[in-house]
Amino acid sequence: MENLVELKNVKKAFRSADGAPRTVLEGVDFTLSDGEIVALLGKSGSGKSTLLRIVAGLIPADAGKVEYRGRPIRGPLSGVAMVFQSFALFPWLTVQQNVELGLEAQGVAPAARRERADAMLDLIGLSGFGSALPRELSGGMRQRVGIARALVTHPDVLLMDEAFSALDVLTGETLRGDILDLWDGKRIPTRGILIVSHNIEEAVMMADRIIIFSSDPGRVRHEIRIDLPRPRNADAPEVRALIDEVYGLMTMRPAATPATARAAAIDYRVPDTDVGRMESVLELLAGAPYDGRADLPQLSEDTELPDEELFPTYEALGLLGLAHVERGDIALTSLGRRYVQADQALRQALFGQQLLKNVPLAARIRRQLEDEPGGALPEDPFIDLLEDTLEADQAKRMLEVAIEWGRYGELYEYDYHTGRLKLPGTGNAKE
Repeated sequence: MENLVELKNVKKAFRSADGAPRTVLEGVDFTLSDGEIVALLGKSGSGKSTLLRIVAGLIPADAGKVEYRGRPIRGPLSGVAMVFQSFALFPWLTVQQNVELGLEAQGVAPAARRERADAMLDLIGLSGFGSALPRELSGGMRQRVGIARALVTHPDVLLMDEAFSALDVLTGETLRGDILDLWDGKRIPTRGILIVSHNIEEAVMMADRIIIFSSDPGRVRHEIRIDLPRPRNADAPEVRALIDEVYGLMTMRPAATPATARAAAIDYRVPDTDVGRMESVLELLAGAPYDGRADLPQLSEDTELPDEELFPTYEALGLLGLAHVERGDIALTSLGRRYVQADQALRQALFGQQLLKNVPLAARIRRQLEDEPGGALPEDPFIDLLEDTLEADQAKRMLEVAIEWGRYGELYEYDYHTGRLKLPGTGNAKE
């Protein structure tokens, strides 16, 4: 198969607020071949959307080869179109005018623009809505306009950045099915589709190939080829098995290397989730029908939370030794079972114990407070510590999570007015 898009050893970095470079993508090799749909999966911050924008020609790579049909991508291309999560419609233009925008930019004559836009609106299920304004349409219909605007230019490559995530489940499934019908029926001229998604089932239902990115920086970590014919039945055993496999890969910790082992010794990051969500998952796991063990896709469905929000929770439960995640399943540990059965005071004591044992940032805060004569310190040194490896806003958020966890585990207290941490029972934290 001919390669429509090829990336080789691509690197991309951005400047953080303090001017330091932060590498988002590094050493990325990727191809999109003629006739395939590829889905990119990865946790937040893995650089998936950045890669999509590089392919679209919206931002340049810092290093490496980026080509479309064998030619370097140096800016937006007529053969590549993008659909955004936010719909990105001009609210003062009609549906017809929004769809014609790309054609107008290509210099297509007004009569031909009108004819092609009418045909695309009919194809995408919006016949009769050309004179409507975006505010008059539902979310699903607005996204259809975004898709029609992308497809009307007859792109070789269609890029979809979380295109269904802003829609309710039923609307998203319907629109996804309609896109696949157009693709598999060869009713659109597009030769390749590249999807960025947080939804594992969506990726398995649509893609011929799934690529899983690691984070900080983003690299290709796993690749899965899917040979199942479409349309796919979400309840079919082979589809469920694939979903389980992807969940397993997404929750698998990267293999340790000497470099990562050294980094781990000074890595103070914590999963971005809250105590309430962790306890909700533990209690759900402990009850019927799970009795301590659950299939991750089923648990995601039962909690009605997106995978993007649940993955940090699973990671946190594993970090604290309360649950074990492997091969797409999550199971309570013996400590996790004890935790669920405990009263509030014992839960907090166990939580604090596990923080000191397994979370370096919480342990460091506690240790430095104990070493301080007054038992109190400002938060600034800890933010500075985190900014060695994180951007300023990420460092602040990371400390907020560690403060919440530590307060719950009664390791330390925090004064929101002064921004100071203190040991429990040491009086006010002002000075």
